[in-house]
Amino acid sequence: MVAVQALIELGMSMGKLVVSLDGVVIKEVQITKDKTTLGRRPYNDIVIDNLAVSGEHAVLQMVGADVFIEDLNSTNGTYINGKAIKKQLLTHNDTVEIGKYKIKYMIDEGTDYERTLILKPGATAPTSHPAPAPSNFGGLGGPETAALIKVLNGAAAGREVSLTKVVTTVGKPGVQVASITRRPTGYVFAHVEGANRPSVNGNPLVGETVSLRNGDVIELAGTQMQFVQG
Repeated sequence: MVAVQALIELGMSMGKLVVSLDGVVIKEVQITKDKTTLGRRPYNDIVIDNLAVSGEHAVLQMVGADVFIEDLNSTNGTYINGKAIKKQLLTHNDTVEIGKYKIKYMIDEGTDYERTLILKPGATAPTSHPAPAPSNFGGLGGPETAALIKVLNGAAAGREVSLTKVVTTVGKPGVQVASITRRPTGYVFAHVEGANRPSVNGNPLVGETVSLRNGDVIELAGTQMQFVQG
């Protein structure tokens, strides 16, 4: 069993796309959905009405705090910084090229974003407790009651981490990682990396995300954590 030994909170930021043609900015799109589609057809989230762009050209997928772009077997391909790609993780200032269009991926500084990583065994668990979460989330229309995760087993059993940020990522990097994302309608749990999928209440995660309810027990990398809200 891999015990939770320590948690580190790192400031993260929300990504956005800046679409330009011949150096002129056409639109800016904030990435807030799990999947953002891009193509010529009007039902896409980002519509580029140009014959060089396929009807369903590419899709951007947000996994935790990471954003991946995948080419959907488009006619003219998708390029990042001049190189053709099939699927790739986007980093700050990457330029996606589709036909004559350039789409720059940028990370907004100061966005309320967090990643929490569980370190390898052997580290010492912090003794200080996180500051109490506010009763609301800055008028975002989110859940009125703060939520937290409580470690149930291992050396850090009893440790509580308040879910006050947009995204909290938990797990053991390189083995199994998952994310808990705060949305206006509640909290959702998603698999990020690892050959084995995490489970909720003993049931392996089947879809991309699952909504969390008060008392749900999450298990990943041998660690059990309870989601508590209200």
